[in-house]
Amino acid sequence: MSEDEKLLKEAKKLPWEDRLTHKNWKVRNDANLDLAAVCDSISDPKDGRLREFGPFFRKSVADSNAPVQEKALDALIAYLKAADADVGRYAKEVCDAIVAKCLTGRPKTVEKAQMAFMLWLELEAVEAFLDAMEKAIKNKVAKAVVPAIDVMFQALSEFGSKIVPPKRILKMLPELFDHQDQNVRASSKGLTLELCRWIGKDPVKSILFEKMRDTMKKELEAELANVTGSAKPTRKIRSEQDKEPEPEAVSQAVGSSPAEESAADIPQDIDEYELVDPVDIITPLEKSGFWEGVKAAKWSERKDAVAELTKLASTKRIAPGDFTEACRTLKKLITDVNIAVAVEAIQALGNLARGLRTHFSGNSRFLLPVLLEKLKEKKPTMTEALMQTLQAMHTSGCLSFTDIVEDVKTAVKNKVPLVRSQTLNWVTFCIETSNKAAILKVHKEYVPICMECLNDGTPEVRDAAFSALAAIAKMVGMRPLEKSLEKLDDVRKKKLSEMIGTGDPSSVPSSVAVQSSGRSMPSTEASDGSFARRSAASMLSGKKPINTAPAATKKAASGKSGTNKKSDVGQSKVPKPTEQEDIEPSEMSLEEIESRVGSLIQADTITQLKSAVWKERLEAITSFKEQVEALTSLDPSVEILIRLLCVLPGWNEKNVQVQQQLIDIITHIASTASKFPKKCVVLCLLGITERVADIKTRGQAMKCLTTFCEAVGPGFIFERLYKIMKEHKNPKVLSEGLLWMVSAVDDFGISYLKLKDLIEFCKDTGLQSSAAATRNSTIKLIGSLHKFVGPDIKSFLSDVKPALLSALDAEYEKNPFEGASAVPKKTVKVTDSTSTLSAGGADGLPREDISEKITPTLLKGLESSDWKIRLESIESVNKILEEANKRIQPIGTGELFGALRNRLHDSNKNLIMATLSTIGALASAMGQPVEKSSKGILSDILKCLGDNKKNMRECTLSTLDSWLAAAHLDKMVPYVTAALTDAKLGAEGRKDLFDWLSKQLVGLIDFPDAVQLLKPSASAMTDKSADVRKAAETCFSEILRICGQETVTKNLRDIQGSALAIIVERMKSYGGFQAESFESGRSASASIATKSSTKTGKTNGSRHGSKAVPSRTVPTKGSRQEPIMSIQDINIQSQALLNVKDSNKDDRERLVVRRFKFEELRLEQIQDLENDVMRYFREDLHRRLLSTDFKKQVDGIEMLQKALPSMGRELIEVLDILLKWFVLRICESNTSCLLKVLEFLPELLDMFRNESYVMTEAEAAIFIPCLVEKSGHNIEKVREKMRELMKQIVHTYSAAKTFPYILEGLRSRNNRTRIECADLVGFLLDNHGAEISGQLKSLQIVASLTSERDGDTRKAALNTLATGFKILGDDIWRYVGKLTEAQRSMLDDRFKWKAREMEKRKEGRPGEARAALRRSVRDSGSDPAEQSGEVSRSITVPIFNRENYGHPEVHTDRLPMTQTYSGVGPTDWNESLDIITYGSPEQSVEGMKVICHELAQATADPDGSAMDDVVKDADRLVSCLANKVAKTFDFSLTGASSRSCKYVLNTLMQTFQNKRLAHAVKQSTLDSLITELLLWLLDERVPQMDDGSQLLRALNVLMLKILDNADRTSSFAVLINLLRPLDPSRWPAPAINESLVIRNQKFSDLVVKCLIKLTKVLQNTIHDVDLDRILQSIHIYLQELGMDEIRKRAGADDKPLRMVKTVLHELVKLRGTAIKGHLSMVPIDMQPQPIILAYIDLNLQTLAAARMLTPSGPAGQTHWSDSTANNPAPTAQSADAQLKQELAAIFKKIGDKQTCSIGLYELYRITQLYPQVDIFSQLQNASDAFRTYIRDGLAQMEKNAAAGRTPSSVPLSTPPPAALNLSPNPLSPVNANTLNDSRNLNARAEPTNFSLPPSYAEHDQGFNVISPRVSSYSQSALQHNLDDSRNERLPSGVSNGTLDAIRERMKSIQLGSSAVNPDPRNRPLIQVNGNVNNHPVPEVHGAGNRVQGGILPMDEKALSGLQARMERLKSGSFDSL
Repeated sequence: MSEDEKLLKEAKKLPWEDRLTHKNWKVRNDANLDLAAVCDSISDPKDGRLREFGPFFRKSVADSNAPVQEKALDALIAYLKAADADVGRYAKEVCDAIVAKCLTGRPKTVEKAQMAFMLWLELEAVEAFLDAMEKAIKNKVAKAVVPAIDVMFQALSEFGSKIVPPKRILKMLPELFDHQDQNVRASSKGLTLELCRWIGKDPVKSILFEKMRDTMKKELEAELANVTGSAKPTRKIRSEQDKEPEPEAVSQAVGSSPAEESAADIPQDIDEYELVDPVDIITPLEKSGFWEGVKAAKWSERKDAVAELTKLASTKRIAPGDFTEACRTLKKLITDVNIAVAVEAIQALGNLARGLRTHFSGNSRFLLPVLLEKLKEKKPTMTEALMQTLQAMHTSGCLSFTDIVEDVKTAVKNKVPLVRSQTLNWVTFCIETSNKAAILKVHKEYVPICMECLNDGTPEVRDAAFSALAAIAKMVGMRPLEKSLEKLDDVRKKKLSEMIGTGDPSSVPSSVAVQSSGRSMPSTEASDGSFARRSAASMLSGKKPINTAPAATKKAASGKSGTNKKSDVGQSKVPKPTEQEDIEPSEMSLEEIESRVGSLIQADTITQLKSAVWKERLEAITSFKEQVEALTSLDPSVEILIRLLCVLPGWNEKNVQVQQQLIDIITHIASTASKFPKKCVVLCLLGITERVADIKTRGQAMKCLTTFCEAVGPGFIFERLYKIMKEHKNPKVLSEGLLWMVSAVDDFGISYLKLKDLIEFCKDTGLQSSAAATRNSTIKLIGSLHKFVGPDIKSFLSDVKPALLSALDAEYEKNPFEGASAVPKKTVKVTDSTSTLSAGGADGLPREDISEKITPTLLKGLESSDWKIRLESIESVNKILEEANKRIQPIGTGELFGALRNRLHDSNKNLIMATLSTIGALASAMGQPVEKSSKGILSDILKCLGDNKKNMRECTLSTLDSWLAAAHLDKMVPYVTAALTDAKLGAEGRKDLFDWLSKQLVGLIDFPDAVQLLKPSASAMTDKSADVRKAAETCFSEILRICGQETVTKNLRDIQGSALAIIVERMKSYGGFQAESFESGRSASASIATKSSTKTGKTNGSRHGSKAVPSRTVPTKGSRQEPIMSIQDINIQSQALLNVKDSNKDDRERLVVRRFKFEELRLEQIQDLENDVMRYFREDLHRRLLSTDFKKQVDGIEMLQKALPSMGRELIEVLDILLKWFVLRICESNTSCLLKVLEFLPELLDMFRNESYVMTEAEAAIFIPCLVEKSGHNIEKVREKMRELMKQIVHTYSAAKTFPYILEGLRSRNNRTRIECADLVGFLLDNHGAEISGQLKSLQIVASLTSERDGDTRKAALNTLATGFKILGDDIWRYVGKLTEAQRSMLDDRFKWKAREMEKRKEGRPGEARAALRRSVRDSGSDPAEQSGEVSRSITVPIFNRENYGHPEVHTDRLPMTQTYSGVGPTDWNESLDIITYGSPEQSVEGMKVICHELAQATADPDGSAMDDVVKDADRLVSCLANKVAKTFDFSLTGASSRSCKYVLNTLMQTFQNKRLAHAVKQSTLDSLITELLLWLLDERVPQMDDGSQLLRALNVLMLKILDNADRTSSFAVLINLLRPLDPSRWPAPAINESLVIRNQKFSDLVVKCLIKLTKVLQNTIHDVDLDRILQSIHIYLQELGMDEIRKRAGADDKPLRMVKTVLHELVKLRGTAIKGHLSMVPIDMQPQPIILAYIDLNLQTLAAARMLTPSGPAGQTHWSDSTANNPAPTAQSADAQLKQELAAIFKKIGDKQTCSIGLYELYRITQLYPQVDIFSQLQNASDAFRTYIRDGLAQMEKNAAAGRTPSSVPLSTPPPAALNLSPNPLSPVNANTLNDSRNLNARAEPTNFSLPPSYAEHDQGFNVISPRVSSYSQSALQHNLDDSRNERLPSGVSNGTLDAIRERMKSIQLGSSAVNPDPRNRPLIQVNGNVNNHPVPEVHGAGNRVQGGILPMDEKALSGLQARMERLKSGSFDSL
């Protein structure tokens, strides 16, 4: 024993895992082979070994050794075939491993990998498959991407869109479109086309086209034209396999129509709505100013606001949300006085209904009454909008019939007739677009409504009611309406019946259309046994367009090999698919052309071509020609030379000689170059065409055009010329161009032309021309076409003027039809891919598709009981043919032929004759395809010859003539043969048919099929009618002449008796016939004539009715033919037994109808079988197999038996033919032959096993139904053999696939067959129960047999069910269906007996084994991640440790870290938190499960106590989880599962989804969490983790949720703090490839993005944040940087600094000067001054100059020192201007009714603040009444103020001074004139007890307009006070003196706050660089929103910013920063 053998032997003792990971590749290889064998032997998918093997494949398929890897894939495939969906838990890992390692391997490895993917899909692991595909398409190696796309393509093609969701594939495609590899792009296009087949072209276009490049769009648009028909799945997932036949079988038993059966096969359309992602429109709607706009006074503003909603809602799918308020607003707008606004609102509702669908149902019901009421409007725009919206609400599912009954009842009683009629019209639409089931439920509600409206006084209402009733009747039928309609009078009943009869014809007989589609597309299913690899690129042009989705073979689907050479034999050549040639030339300048020409042409020549002297140009062009002719290789330079010639000398050259030379050069280039690009033709064509019109250059130009035709094909030239000639102004261009076309047709023929376009061009342009020369040229062109096409062209020109028709007829005579003899004179060098033979066939004339004209109404008319209607329908068919120019395509004519076939048996003879004429016309119009499309109608035509009327027979013969002209005689011979042997034909009919045959045979020479007419001719020669005998003899003479004596002699064995003698006599007279050869045979034949005839009758008559089976050879005993045949056999022994060279098995199988029920072979099928046997089997073998002598047949089988071992592959290639022959033999029931067949078949199946071949489904459908049906043979020995054969088929084919055939056998009429099938069901249950577990409901068929009379049948059924009881236990009662008491009793007794038997044999209890297996699966299936072995508990990998920041709540010494927790899991909240804190990542998962559960319960009851408890612990929870994030991620980075990471992120997400919980998180905790999340987002190791991409996505989403819901003040503070450089120890891992600076920069970029998100919504959240804390954070950041660093960074465009400036800018812009009141936490008195103050000053100055400040005061003071000290004399001009502005705004408010009181109060406050201002001087232009109104109003306001009353809700821009008791002396209002300060300060003091009303306080909080905070602090005084406060900061507080000093300063502060803008030169500002306006935020609009937004009113005693500072000073709690 060698070393390797010893090693392998020893290795077999090792565990599986060790063997599969052994270091020796041979051991691993051996282990994979053994594993595959074990998996093959497993029949039960619940086998425990499958669970054991599952985790092995992740590593084995990634083996580095290619052969081992291939064997591992084989093992995986075997494993997946044995397993069920339970193994899906391993799918993700295995699929990822395959993607990583197998897709770049050998071709065989790739193919097996794809097969494995398909099997995973079969086991429903769709998500894992698509996840793996997402990774695969991102592979950098294109070689790996193409197989991934191909497998997605095949998965979609075979399983369909129901299993493979297109949505995810659609998301993958855009990145593939721009891939650098062309194969990937081609495959992605193929995948896109496949998607179009499943979900339609429009959804794919709308979703993908916007993401494509234009070139890709063009290519795909061209390819989409080839995608026709709808797709249908060809493969099912394991759980659904073979479920479909069961309902089909049941429906057949009940007797359902074929239409219903095929309707189930029609694929459901995928709604585009499901493919697109929902779009949130609520947020942008709020930002768009919608709510303000809809309240506007101007109608245009209201319309614009609603139009914005309409635009937003026009998206295909809208994210659900709360649209209640919007709908209430729209409801008001529907009744708006302006009709444009109302229409816009209604359209918006329609868009919302389409985008929200069922989520809009509540709002739809709420709005419906208003919409119906609005139908009274007569404006067309309004009516149209209303109907569209109402229809959209119904079609989108927003409204159901039951919802709208009451609203409809109310509407039809409306007093306005228009409302009633339009409502009924809408109801009619709803009925017509609903399904039958919905109408059946509610029709009783709607019929009375309609009946009542029939009595309405308005005709429109009555008509609408009739329409609604008719729609209901069409939908549910008349029977449910009979009682209701009894009340109608006869007139109304008649009208209603007419409306029902003349309704939409497509709605009533829809079953017919469905039936036809069902027949034309037989279902095909992919075989499990063989994997057919398909390429996505095969969908592209050059491939056959796929209508359905059959399982294609490798030959047909290979994208690289082009077309299969074998299949090209006898077919037109198809070019290989190449890249589409670019036809349109791009622009190119002369300079660029000259640079590219280079040294090809001499520079002097080009220079001379530009000369203005014609002689120089002529000399240059001559030189040019010589240089071109001297070039050896023209191909690379063709395009550039042509471009040069088109420019120099160009087509505008005036000199004729130069023109001639130019054309000659182009002709030379086109004729010499091996490939002449089409773009060159396009460049020249217009110029050449114009030269054709010039007599001087005509010859050269025509020659050039002809050369172009040789180069690129005449089809392209003609197509381009049509447009040029049609649009050119010179009539000569058209006439001479047509003459050239005449010569081109003569030269090239018509095979490259699209004749339809050419004929239309001639008709529409040429013959309609006013120029006689053009018309004459056109007539010549049509005449030349007649030479090739023939008289059929006349039908296309029948509508031409008579004068032209006569001229055309004369031209036809000059150019008679030559047919095949009209050979083209010239050939095309390059095959034109676009110019091939058209659908018309050899003559090229177009054929029209008439399928749309064959309507259900027409077909129904052909079946009408009224003969007039039937005749009209036949005439309609003739009219359709006339309209199609008597040239049609066969598409969709199958139903028409079926209907006409019934008319051939019409009782009206005239109709039969009309039908015959129509069928003849159809045959002539269709041509050769009529033979396949007619469905055997020829046999019915021939039966018409049995009529005794001569004109009927003549009409039939005329139809046969037409048929013969279309099809070939050899296709008609089988039908004619059958008709001649039909006794019903009659003597006259047979005589006429023989005469017709003789006439057809006269002109034939080589027609081998004529020998088939020998037997019927011989029989007719003994007919009692002399005319028949005479006609038969004539026919026989023609047969003898054509076939020859030898052939006839060979076929005489089928002829017996006197007919044989007559033929021998006739052959003697023919001459040379050896009579003695038949002499010895005569006596023998005479003696066995009786025996032979009875045998023949039995063979042919018993099984096939009256149809005679055409047979080849019937030997007669004692004849001399025997030795001759033997000699022939010897002579051909050297040939192969089977000739499979030209076999095309796939095409044959495609024609096989997959049925489970057996149907005997029809005549034409037997004929085809004989032809196939003769074609593929050697002559001696096929003579034996086709012999009617069973002995010869047995000899043939023996020959096959001997050849079986050596010719297995060849036999498989013709297996379908052989199986058909076996079926024929089994049906004949000759015992000897049958036993031989049953002896051969097991050997054949053994050979299959050896060859690893599994029968295809087509082969199974051929053979198994027959075997099942005949298994009940009356001979026991035959039954036994069939039983064993059936079991062998179950083993080798598939139990699951065989089961439906056996079930069909249970319905057989033969009792023995049913018994055998019942026993087989028991066998399958016992041995293959797992495979058929999904089909156990079929046991009810077995159970139904227990009620049969036959005792043996009942016994077999009971035995089978007892076997089922043994396996399933009591569960079997679920599958047996409804049973009678007697049946249940029988079953119960049998089950008890079975249980006792099992107990005796100690087999356990019934169903016990199955239950135990389920328990074991359930018990061991708790945690797939743990069972898979993916997490090792003992991993000890050193991890980079980090410090724990900011968690004072977590006490690490509370519990030892080594604490372990039991597997029981935590029971409450606190224990869960402990486990999360101290447990391992895996243990913490259990804690997080409990937390998530608690959170869900608390969220469900937000107002309950549970939520309060959770809120208390929210900070602790987030703190624990923040610590856990790093631990779980570090743990997963060691190779463990990412399960714990997902749980951590999910728990955090659930916490931060609740705003209360999010707000309860402290800033320090938030700091730690945000830092942790951002660090992991940047960690490069995360994508490599398990589910890394999902984790990154989860981190992103969580971060966004935190920013949305956490306390925004804390978020700002944390993020601004994080802009500083991060401590290096906080990073998860040390830097490897990048420096710390780069890492910090990336981190800062992330933080900046977060701050941008917060800042963008600052306008809406400004009142939710604590500005003091944010400003403190900004201050700290700026102070830490320092001015030097700021200047340095500003020059470098530092992002963090720029972000801080932006935040500050937004705050200043939103708060204006009020921002200074929020500096309570900033030490503004420090020296040097805080940097933030300078930035605030700069922003205020910039914004004030740009007028972007939020109104915050009358002046907008912007500096910090005392205004009186630094600016003693500012100008009063700006103050006056500002005051005028404010007064103008106040007067405008007073002029408005709604705001007049507010305006008056503001004016009153102005008079108090500025008493010196004369307000009435501003009202000089106002009316006296207005001035009086203002005077009275001010007086009233003064009274109210004196009484202490103030108006509420007054949003003032200049509010009254606040009564904050800051000092004993009140603050005085500030005057604008600063020169009179001393006087104005005491001018008018406010009362000290004036209290601020709540509305002002509320407004003050919203705007902080004039507040003590907004003041200009005196640095000197305030600094002094603060210094004192620092020095005296003791527990006792601050002295009163200090406070008094500060109070005194408040006066000057408030005075300074209202000062006018000072001179900017006097401002002590710090110069700061940097842009402070990077992220502008829109201005805040008005005060109204603020008040409505829920801003709480400020307390009257609320302190200003300065007061808060004073309180801190007093308590000594202020810490200097």
